[in-house]
Amino acid sequence: MAGHNKWSKVKRQKAVTDSRRSKAWAVITRDIMVAAREGGKDPDMNARLSLAIQKAKGKNMPKENIERAIKRGSGEIEGQDYKECTYEGYSAQGVAVMVDALTDNTNRTVADVRSVFAKSGGRLAKSGSVAYLFERKGLIQVNSENIDELELLELVADNGADDMEKDEGTFVIITPVEAFETVQAEIANAGIGIEEARLVRVPIAAVKKETDQVRQTETLVTRLEDLQDVQEVFTNLEMG
Repeated sequence: MAGHNKWSKVKRQKAVTDSRRSKAWAVITRDIMVAAREGGKDPDMNARLSLAIQKAKGKNMPKENIERAIKRGSGEIEGQDYKECTYEGYSAQGVAVMVDALTDNTNRTVADVRSVFAKSGGRLAKSGSVAYLFERKGLIQVNSENIDELELLELVADNGADDMEKDEGTFVIITPVEAFETVQAEIANAGIGIEEARLVRVPIAAVKKETDQVRQTETLVTRLEDLQDVQEVFTNLEMG
């Protein structure tokens, strides 16, 4: 279980500026609603909801916004019915792209995603044509301050984690999907706070591109991330 620093690029979160705060809150609101709908409104009994609430607080979302999203998700008050969707495509530079979205209007979302690909010289692909290039993994981030690295490594390894590394004051733990919730629970039971936990798409083999091509692909990713319904975007581009 050696760390190879490859996960630091996977875990990268775009900085939220004032101009993008509403987008960030919208993404988290949808996460909360879907989590409450699927697992109930009690965060103590719903790990996905608990983490979504934690993320909301980390982005300074008002308490009333969080409570309203939970009530909408659980059906206490009327709200949109969001559906999880995944779109696959290629950038103009031949980089594989996976787009995860939550939407109440799939026709709008697929049209928006297709338009961004087309305007960037890329193309939306058929389902399954890109997904095989990625593995689904669990990613957990823990603040490394006052944490014994060897003890944490032993804990997560014993519970099925694949990998762990230290990156800029954070321990990054990678798990198989089936061990994701178990590893989270054991970390929490040990009294260790979790900064972030989510499922990610990890490329099986990353591709290298020239600097200008990297920039062009990053522009495509940014435009996709800015779409109303998009939650997250993954590529198989080697970033460093």
